[in-house]
Amino acid sequence: MNWSAEQRAARVRALILDVDGVLTDGGLLYHANGESKIFNVRDGHGIVLARLAGLRTAFLTGRASEAVRRRAAELKIDALREGVYRKGEALDELLRALDVQPEHVCYAGDDLVDLAVLRRVGFPAAPADAVPEVRDAAAWVATRPGGNGAVRELVEFILKSQGVWADIVRRHEREQYP
Repeated sequence: MNWSAEQRAARVRALILDVDGVLTDGGLLYHANGESKIFNVRDGHGIVLARLAGLRTAFLTGRASEAVRRRAAELKIDALREGVYRKGEALDELLRALDVQPEHVCYAGDDLVDLAVLRRVGFPAAPADAVPEVRDAAAWVATRPGGNGAVRELVEFILKSQGVWADIVRRHEREQYP
């Protein structure tokens, strides 16, 4: 069946994100104590909103980093797989950990290493600055680049497609948080 992006997003029950190039701009800053990454606060709040709406969350990244582990803990990510180059193989493990079928997963990636996962999930997504092959494989492409609000834009699209965005906004207006 040829589903629209909205129809695919409406079925999402889990959000799996690449990190470098999706949650960050892909830049790496090395220093004596390791490396640093810059995460966008709105992207982080988008993940919080996804969790508030009941979506499971995970990071699937090729690099291992203390910065990623810390960000995952802060955001209460359900599952983290790092240092993974064969992401298609790691997807099966995440599906079990998140207790979800691939057709109910949104995966956002930006580079060739993400293609195997993008081709298996129900709602493949990419930031605006993803490589052309990834943008072509995506059912939805953000207008914003990785690390600069692309994840927040994606979460809003999913939650609007699921008809829960207005409720999320109302809850924030009344400061009704879990």
